[in-house]
Amino acid sequence: MSALICHTSSGIPLSFVTRSNLSDWLEQQSIFLQNWLKSCDFKKHGLALVVNEQSGSLAHAYCLVDSLDDFWLAGDLASKLPEGRYQIQDLDEKLEQIALGFMLGGYEFSEYKVNSAVKAQLAIEDKAIFTRLNHQASAINLVRDLVNTPAADMMPQHLSQVMADLATTYQGEFSEWVGDELLEQNYPTIHMVGRASENKPRLLDLKWGDKNAPLVTLVGKGVCFDSGGLDLKPSSGMRNMKKDMGGAAHVIGLAQLIMAAGLPIRLRVLVPAVENAVSRNAFRPGDVIKTRKGIMVEIDNTDAEGRLVLCDALSEAQNDEPELLIDFATLTGACRVALGTELPGFFSTNRDVANGIIDSGMGVNDPVWQLPLFEQYKGFLKSDVADMTNCSNTPFGGAITAALYLKEFVEPTTDWVHFDVMAWNLRSLPGRPAGGEALGVRAVFNYLQSRFESA
Repeated sequence: MSALICHTSSGIPLSFVTRSNLSDWLEQQSIFLQNWLKSCDFKKHGLALVVNEQSGSLAHAYCLVDSLDDFWLAGDLASKLPEGRYQIQDLDEKLEQIALGFMLGGYEFSEYKVNSAVKAQLAIEDKAIFTRLNHQASAINLVRDLVNTPAADMMPQHLSQVMADLATTYQGEFSEWVGDELLEQNYPTIHMVGRASENKPRLLDLKWGDKNAPLVTLVGKGVCFDSGGLDLKPSSGMRNMKKDMGGAAHVIGLAQLIMAAGLPIRLRVLVPAVENAVSRNAFRPGDVIKTRKGIMVEIDNTDAEGRLVLCDALSEAQNDEPELLIDFATLTGACRVALGTELPGFFSTNRDVANGIIDSGMGVNDPVWQLPLFEQYKGFLKSDVADMTNCSNTPFGGAITAALYLKEFVEPTTDWVHFDVMAWNLRSLPGRPAGGEALGVRAVFNYLQSRFESA
C-alpha cells in the first residue's frame, strides 16, 4: 500500500479555492483568515498554511486552483505540503481523482539515490476508494519503475522475473521460451533480433483468470535496450533507449491492474523480450527472415526491430482466438512528431472499440488519439526479394506504415488495437514527473472494466 494515503477519517483540512471565486469566497471568511491569506500572498503563491490561533499548530491548508475539474489539481501537493495527514474538504464526488493525482505526483524513482521521503499523506475514509487508489497508483508506478530502471538491471531475464512474480502474486501461470528454444518453437524474428546479445532473447507468457471468461490478450514490445543494431543509432538517439521496453512495461502494469481489480476476463500477456545489440552474429540490412506466420520479410533497417519481435508475438496471440488483442510499443518517432510526446496514438481494426477507448480515456483524464490504418501506404513496404520489408522506403507516415506492417500479422477476424507510445515524460507536470510514464493504461483499463463488468 502507498504511504501517500492512509485509511482513516481524520486529517488536517485541505481546501481548494478557484481563482474565479476567490474574492467572493474571501468575503465569507473570518477577518483572521482574510488577513492571514493576504500576509502570505495566497493569490500569488497558491498555497497557504494556516495555523491555529491558540496552539500555533497547522490547522488548515488552502490551495488556489484554476478549476475544480482539473484532474491534476493536487498533482504537485505531495512535495509542497509539510509533513502531516490531510483530508480533502467538500469535494466528495472528485475525491478519488484528486487523490490519484496527488499519489502519482508523489512518485519518485529512488532505486539508485536517497529518497526525498515525501511525508504528506491524504486521509481516505472509504475503504473501497482507498483500495482502488492503491491498485491504480501501484500499477502506474510499476510502469514508471520498469522504464526508469537502467538497462543493465532491466534485461530480458529481469522482465521475466517481474512477470513470474506477478503470476505468483495473483495465482496465474507463467512460462517462457529462451534463446534457441525460440527457434525450436518457431519464433524466428524474436530470436533474430536478440541473438547478438549475451542476454538471451525470450518470449514471456503470463496467463490468468477463469478459462471460460472472454479472452483479452496483451502484447508488449520488450526491447530492453536498442542500440539500433548494425544501423547504429547516434549517441543522442541511444541515450534513453532503456525505455524501449516501455510497451512491455505498459502491458505488465495494465495486467497487474486487471488482476488486482479481479476483472471478469481471461487474460494473456505476451512480451517478446530482447536486447538489440551489435555483435558478429547480429542480423543485417538485406537479410530475409521467415516469420512465425510464414511471411518472408526483408530487413531494410535493423533499427526497425520492434515490429519484428512484435510480429511473431502477435501471430502467437491469435492461436487461442482472443476476443480482443491489444499491443503497446515504443515503436516510432513518427508518432511523436504527429502527436507530441504526451498524447499516445493508437490504431484499431474496430471502430466501436476505438471509440470506447477514446471515451474511456477522456473519462479518466488519460487521453489517447486514434490514427488511421491507411491501406494505401502499404505499398511503401514492398520488397523486390521478399513478401515485404520491415520498414518503409519513405520518411513520411512512419507510424502508419509501422502499424500496417503489424496488421499483416493480425487475422482479419481479430479485433486489434495497437498503441504507439512515448513511455516517457520529457518535462515535469503536476502528477507526471519527468522520466518513465504510463500513457493509455488507465484509458484501456477503464474501457475493459466498463465493457466486461457490465456484460
